[in-house]
Parts: sequence; structure tokens; C-alpha cells
Amino acid sequence: MKPTLKSRFFYLKMEKIKVVLSYQQVIFREGIHFILSGEEDFEVAGETTGNKEALELIESSQANVVILSQADEKSDSAEITRRIKQSYPSVSVILITQKDESERIFPDIVAGISASLTADTEPERMVAVIREVAQGQLPIIEALLAPALAARALAVFQDLATLNERLGISMAQLTKKESEVLSGIASGIDQGQVAAGLKVPEAAVRDHLRAVLQKLVANDRTRELIEKTQMSLPSLLHLMPGGGGRPAEYLTRAEFNEFKDSLMNAIKSAFTEKPRS
Repeated sequence: MKPTLKSRFFYLKMEKIKVVLSYQQVIFREGIHFILSGEEDFEVAGETTGNKEALELIESSQANVVILSQADEKSDSAEITRRIKQSYPSVSVILITQKDESERIFPDIVAGISASLTADTEPERMVAVIREVAQGQLPIIEALLAPALAARALAVFQDLATLNERLGISMAQLTKKESEVLSGIASGIDQGQVAAGLKVPEAAVRDHLRAVLQKLVANDRTRELIEKTQMSLPSLLHLMPGGGGRPAEYLTRAEFNEFKDSLMNAIKSAFTEKPRS
């Protein structure tokens, strides 16, 4: 059907998807730049050889999507992803790997990547994935269909049970259905068989995996906050009312309880705060 004047005007006025690209090999970067330049709805807003520099480019470029390299030896892609998602929640991260090694990307999945592609991905597929993540979709859900990754996700939630008990903080746990979906996939059963066993549509299996993914990312954020709090605990104790650098064994029970309550409230507030727009 021939587009109307109104639809053509809308197409010309729509905002482009701004992409920041980080990759150490110039030829690869130029190749992606060339591919995206041929699409009307893309704009390469910045290029760099390092993931840290990509993080710095986001604000100035107002990027929608950041493409990171797992092969960057100067920075950890999971840590950079975590920092991006904390500072710019609406920015989607795509990870480029040298080859399909699903287990190696688990830390990046937990940190919040939206998709993972290998360096030899076909141009059409890469363009399609960039469009998907820019719209808020999570192609990385496919990775959780790998038995090894499903098993690792299950283990993470099992480990959280002990942490929840010790700190009295209810980090997100799996529902019964989510646990059954992960357990089935971890045992080597494919998506169709899992759906049949649970008597749900295959689409429901993906919905459960999306929920699992969101809980993994949220819990990772909370765990990081707890670890940072533990590291700063000695200095915080000196700032307690009446502390004055007294040895910890001389703190009164009331003072300690007051400090503990304020610490827990701070952690809970950070966990439940709304993402920045």
C-alpha cells in the first residue's frame, strides 16, 4: 500500500535511535557504522575503543542504545553495564562477544544487558536486535533457554535465601511456576516440553523467564548496595551518635539497634526507589 502524505511526514519527523558503539577493532566499528548509516531510523551518536569511554559518551550523546565489547581487556563489561543501568535506566545495552559462549555472559545478564550478539552476526539480525532493544524488548531472554544458564539462575536464587535470613531483607524470590520453568530448562527439557508439562502456552514460559531476568537484575543491584554498605561499616560506626571513635564493644545496645535500623531503612529505600526517567 502506498504511504500517505501524513505517514511520510510522520516518518521524517520521528526520532532516530541513537547508538553509541564501543569496540576495539576499527574495521568492525566502521562496518557497524556503515550498516546503521544505511537505515533511516538510526544515528551513530558516538564511537570508542573502550567500554569506559562509552559510558562517558552516553550523557553527551543522549544515546538510546550502547553496544559494548566483552573483549575489552581494560574494563569488565558486566561492571560497565551495571553502572550504565544505574545511571541511565532507559538505555539498552547490547554485548558483543567473540563467539557464542552462553555461560560467560551470565554476569552481564545479571548486570542488565538487553541482548548479546556474536561479532559475526549477520547485519540484518544486528539491525533487528538494535530496534528491538530500543523498544524495550529483551532478546537476552533467549539465553535463559540454555540449560547451563538456567541452572546458574536457580543457584543464584537458592543462595539468596540465606542472605535474606541474615539481613532480614526480602530480595525477590522465584514463584513456584518460575522455579518449575527454570528447573525444567536446567534439566535439558526444551521450551515446548516445559510448556506442555506445566499446561501453559509457550508464550507463558517466556513471560516467566522475563520475570526471572528482571528479578536477577533487581537483586544484583541490592546485593551491590549491601556489599558497599558492609565495606563502609567501620567508618560509619565512628559517625554514630555518641560514637566518638569508641571501640565497638562499648556501644550500647540502644545505639547499635538505632544504627542497624537506619542502615536497613537506607538499603530498603534504595531497593524500592523508582527508576529515573
